[in-house]
Amino acid sequence: MAMKKIVTDTSSSWLLISIAVAGLLSGCGPSEAKTEEKKTEKEAAPAAVEVIALEKGMLSTTYKTPGELIAFHQVDLYAKENSFVRKLYADVGSEVKAGQLLASLEAPELASRIAGAESRLKSQEAVYTASKANYDRLYETSKTPGTISPNDLDQAKARMNADLAQLEAAKAGFKEVSIIQGYLEIRAPFDAVVTARNVSGGAYVGPSGKGSEFPLFTLQEQKHLRLVVAIPELYTSYLSNQNEVNFTVKALPNERFKGKIKRLSGALDTRLRTERIELDVENNNKKLLPGMIAEVTIPLPSRDSSFVVPKTAVVNSTERLFVVRLNGGKAERVTVQKGREADGKTEIYGALQTGNHLLKTGSEEVREGTEVKNVKVVE
Repeated sequence: MAMKKIVTDTSSSWLLISIAVAGLLSGCGPSEAKTEEKKTEKEAAPAAVEVIALEKGMLSTTYKTPGELIAFHQVDLYAKENSFVRKLYADVGSEVKAGQLLASLEAPELASRIAGAESRLKSQEAVYTASKANYDRLYETSKTPGTISPNDLDQAKARMNADLAQLEAAKAGFKEVSIIQGYLEIRAPFDAVVTARNVSGGAYVGPSGKGSEFPLFTLQEQKHLRLVVAIPELYTSYLSNQNEVNFTVKALPNERFKGKIKRLSGALDTRLRTERIELDVENNNKKLLPGMIAEVTIPLPSRDSSFVVPKTAVVNSTERLFVVRLNGGKAERVTVQKGREADGKTEIYGALQTGNHLLKTGSEEVREGTEVKNVKVVE
């Protein structure tokens, strides 16, 4: 009897489970099935194709590039004549003014040359004085008819003129030697700082390559510097000699400096295809040093309006650069050239017109003549 009761209870349990499952199945009625179908339809619906209306705009960008600071004026000073250093009046780091004496030299043989030139000058002055006196005397005598023949007078005049020419040559020779003597004083050609000194007192010096391998002094003007920058060909049309430029240097990372473009070379370097530009930089406090490398930021404002589109609209295929234009609802590939880029936008040039509709996101998968549906114009 006990065995039979257990079997009956088990049957009852299975019956209850079957009823519960049936109830759950009946709960998933037609309404929920429709909801699932709608979700499937939404997922299957194609996404809208975003297009933009082509417009012209002004794209202003900046170009960052390294530049080099150099002295506004720099000169290497050599001795004009072979000589010895007698005394030095400046050293490395000295600030000198234009015309200031930097060194005095001595050349013993030059004194002999000066004495010889002076002697020749005095001798020639005496010869000319005598020939002139002779001519003047003959000239006064010739005023009495028949006293002096015209031939004698002409010869006396010719001799006087020849002696005068010799006198002028002697004067020039003496002046030349005197000028050379002036070269024994080495003076600063402009206000500058002595950045190198390669000789000491008593050293034998002379012209470059003959007496001195290195210059006596190297001078640099440091209160006024040049910032030299090489600009690629692509950006040369945007440059102006009025552009103000900002730059920084590694030695002073927390400071920003300014300069103004003053000189453009007007030609491209044949090796690098770049144009050299120079900026004037005031450096009265001497924080900047010639030879420093600067990180330069150059503004490149547009001069004329051009077509500006999102960078995603331009497709760079293996064959060409193009955008996809809608023409009668169909895709048309238009070859373009790309200009500058900034903030996710780029300039393009090609057979385009204002108001043309372009795919905002171009793709090589969009073939020529493909029909484009579900279009949505965005800004």
